[in-house]
Amino acid sequence: MINIAIFASGKGTNAERLINYFSGSTQVKIKLIITNNENAGIVSIANNYKKNLQIISKATLTNYAEQFIDFLKTEKVDVIVLAGFLLKIPEELVHAFPNRIINIHPSLLPKHGGKGMYGKFVHEAVIENKETQSGITIHFVNEEYDKGEIILQEKCIVNDSETIESLAKKIQELEHHFLPLAVDKVVKSLLQEH
Repeated sequence: MINIAIFASGKGTNAERLINYFSGSTQVKIKLIITNNENAGIVSIANNYKKNLQIISKATLTNYAEQFIDFLKTEKVDVIVLAGFLLKIPEELVHAFPNRIINIHPSLLPKHGGKGMYGKFVHEAVIENKETQSGITIHFVNEEYDKGEIILQEKCIVNDSETIESLAKKIQELEHHFLPLAVDKVVKSLLQEH
């Protein structure tokens, strides 16, 4: 059994897709939902699906990384999925879960990655640069923002008339479709190792 912890800071639509995707699985369990925002949509999603929800502060993540890692290990977490989680993952956590922390980024990395590049800021940059395509990158997390090994990239066309909102919708559709598939791919390779 592979246990997944989903870290999310926002509405939680990607987390909900993952919960539904793995709901019938005998090999994968969404064990924990972690958020740093008690008012986020992810809180009600976790409650609706009766998932163990933990609300943590930035200070907890930064100053108590070792205790947090111990908690995740006690909960037997194998894989962490960052589904719109806006805090930087401390190095201790990256080292404790090597190639087991998956992030989704709303651009074709290495373009438009790095600190402060998330959500509408990415879409703004794509449109301002008059790029003809954008997309998503699903990658492993390492010590640097958006620099980990790429698991999957998917593209979409950026039209001349594109707005931040219309591009955000296209990107979200890609995320909803491909994040569960990418996580499934990682999980299958881990199950083969066992």
